[in-house]
Amino acid sequence: MNRSRLSRRLAKKTLRSIIGSIIGIIIIFVVLIKFGIPLLVNFSLLVSGTKDTKEVISKNKTTFIPSPVLDALPNATNSATIKISGTAMPKQIINLYVNGTLEDKTDVKDDKTFVFNDILLTKGENLIQTKAAIHKDATIGSEEAESNFSSSVTVVYKKDSPSLTLTAPSDNQSFSKDDKQVLVKGKTDTGVKITVNNFWAIVDGDGNFSYTLPLQNGDNKIKISATDEAGNKKEVEIKVTYSQ
Repeated sequence: MNRSRLSRRLAKKTLRSIIGSIIGIIIIFVVLIKFGIPLLVNFSLLVSGTKDTKEVISKNKTTFIPSPVLDALPNATNSATIKISGTAMPKQIINLYVNGTLEDKTDVKDDKTFVFNDILLTKGENLIQTKAAIHKDATIGSEEAESNFSSSVTVVYKKDSPSLTLTAPSDNQSFSKDDKQVLVKGKTDTGVKITVNNFWAIVDGDGNFSYTLPLQNGDNKIKISATDEAGNKKEVEIKVTYSQ
């Protein structure tokens, strides 16, 4: 009798355990369906999206190219052409711009130098700049990579001689006794240098110049030369006489 009761209790306990296990399995299965599958899908999309993002970044990656360095150029010239040189990284292409227009291209040499010969200038100011470039087949992106502009240099092309007006003394003027020196004076353009018999004269901001020249007994030749920053020159020569 006691054994029968014990057997029934064990059977009931086992049945409850089985039912509990089945319920637990069902709950776990429902949780997996509701949360697990979407989580796996999202994780898969995240991994795939990260890969795609890396590919996009790789394709759009920008290659940094340092700007070229120009060698010194004159502020002004009386030549219609000019030589432009500088340094950059080897295997680059240098694009030359004059007043914002692409004028020429050249390759950088193995010693990191580049040269443009006989570049035409326009009368007046010429803004000179360069950019370094790499062909598209040498870059990650689909387009040619190019640096920023180099430092700009302005070169003035002038071919006209400067103005030169002599106001004193007059040609063939005579001096005597105490007039042992003469004040040579006149006017030129601003920024022009004046010499009187190869001596530098004083030139003010308005182009007025003067120089006190000692006189020798007899004829005295006076040569006044005006030279602008481009090297253009104009000369005036007169003669004065001094008698002791």
